[in-house]
Amino acid sequence: MATTRRPPSSLGLTTAAARVIFSPDDDSAGRVEMAVRRLSEAIRLGLLLDGERLPTEVTLAEQMGVATVTLREALALLRERGMIETRRGRRGGNFVTAPRDQVAGLYARLKEFSVEALRDLGDHRSAVAGMAAKLAANRAVEGELEGLSQRLERFRQAVSVSELRRADAEFSLAVAAAAQSPRLAVEELRLRAEIGDLLWLDLNEGAQQHAWSIRAGMLEAIITRNPAVAAELAERGVEFDTRRLAELRLQLYRLLPAPGRGG
Repeated sequence: MATTRRPPSSLGLTTAAARVIFSPDDDSAGRVEMAVRRLSEAIRLGLLLDGERLPTEVTLAEQMGVATVTLREALALLRERGMIETRRGRRGGNFVTAPRDQVAGLYARLKEFSVEALRDLGDHRSAVAGMAAKLAANRAVEGELEGLSQRLERFRQAVSVSELRRADAEFSLAVAAAAQSPRLAVEELRLRAEIGDLLWLDLNEGAQQHAWSIRAGMLEAIITRNPAVAAELAERGVEFDTRRLAELRLQLYRLLPAPGRGG
């Protein structure tokens, strides 16, 4: 269980990637709405796991750059949505809660996308991920390269969907942060939040190994300062994700009842 006070890096992110999660990116949005969105994204991405204890309200407000009263309003909204629960007592605090039937929920979310929408989103993700990898190969500093290697090793060793989802989100956000482009990092976060929890739906061991090998090649290209190869592999990884999700979506189409037959 987490302690009551911990820095942003305790979420497993590099300092730069943690800033992507905890910094506002849209001054036109209300502070409460921004805090709700950022925490919701972190939960959906698996950066905050089911049962994980959040930092104290004072600490979390400082990390997100909002007033404590603003954070409390955001937590109240998340509590209403069933995304966190508050426990009292010496071991109390705010804890992340996840839907009990996550697989059914993910298939329901997948049904919201058409195959065309998945491919369009894949094109967008490919552009962002490819550019982030390219810039990271040119700009990443030594400490960031070490952090990327650690996150890729977590991905390789992941045995549960939650671990895999968290490790991959951390790796992708760390690549975007290593690109030294705040706008790219924020866009990577936004796209991950839109589709991130679907990426590992119904994943088998062979697909997981293939996904890891693509990311391993991309990391090698970043370390050896080969931006063209890093971008190509990042785009290939997104293409793999998109093709797999499109195939799953087509399977759901086939399961739908024929018109006029009910069901």
